[in-house]
Amino acid sequence: MRFLDQDIHPIGMGCWPIGGPMFAGDETVGYANSNDAESIRTIHAALAAGITLFDTAPAYGAGHAERLLARALKGHPDALIATKIGVSIDEDSKQLTGNDEDPASVGPAIDASLSRLGRDRIDLLLLHLNSLSIPKAEAIFDEVDRARTAGKIRAYGWSTDFSANLSCVADRSGFTVVEHAMNVLFDAPKMQNVVDEHGLTALIRSPLAMGLISGRYNAQMKMPVTDIRSTSNPRTDYFKDAAANPEFLKRLDSVRDLLTTGGRSLVQGAIGWLWARGQTNIPIPGIRTVEQLQGVAGALSHGPLPESVMREIEKLVERSPEEAMDRAR
Repeated sequence: MRFLDQDIHPIGMGCWPIGGPMFAGDETVGYANSNDAESIRTIHAALAAGITLFDTAPAYGAGHAERLLARALKGHPDALIATKIGVSIDEDSKQLTGNDEDPASVGPAIDASLSRLGRDRIDLLLLHLNSLSIPKAEAIFDEVDRARTAGKIRAYGWSTDFSANLSCVADRSGFTVVEHAMNVLFDAPKMQNVVDEHGLTALIRSPLAMGLISGRYNAQMKMPVTDIRSTSNPRTDYFKDAAANPEFLKRLDSVRDLLTTGGRSLVQGAIGWLWARGQTNIPIPGIRTVEQLQGVAGALSHGPLPESVMREIEKLVERSPEEAMDRAR
């Protein structure tokens, strides 16, 4: 597909898991078991598989994921990086220190990310505040526009799960992308309708339900206390009491055979569902190891799920009424 004036494979690497430990006060908000050497091997494996889009943020490891990308992508100027603004960090303590809604912070935040990334321009800049009010978002985007005019960014968008937010800003010059959560177990029809209406590209976060769709977890396996999936963070509904949520496991079991159509793995079927769901959807699964990357990259040889399979999935999966409404995830 065509993205930011480049031909790319319609899949990216989410870099939250490679950021390592990070905290909001006493609560862990990172993934467990990251390893810098393995992370760099994984980024190189992505490039070797033709995956050239990397989604990161200052919040991921409190700057660490951006610095790892700088090391791994040195000598690869054509690799595309999406990063974000709106969350303050302290690199030394690995703390996320709060939301930053001040338009005056936009320029310094961009400069800080450019320094960590070792680049002179950010390909895609996303506002990282999911439910910010429209007037406050507009004031931030006005500053982002100035940075775009100055050549510091190529394009921008919003990481939000609220279709009303997106509708209000989608027609701004330079606004090309929304990042929102969606997967075969939890659809986002209102967001997808706005994406189609405005001709946007959608970066899909949580395409594997924070790893639950991999099939590796069950209701008895406990996540480490250092992993966000062991917390009560609302983004972790896929996990309950530090284990896979039985409600979502039931949904997954109901469509398991359909997702593995044509020799696909569960992961590859879930990615194929997203491609069939929307032609401009780019899943960005969080990836931590070469093994995970290779499984994800295998989806490229299978492509979207067939239309007949998509229809059967909708007959079997028990959709929650919440899916018809916007909800932060």
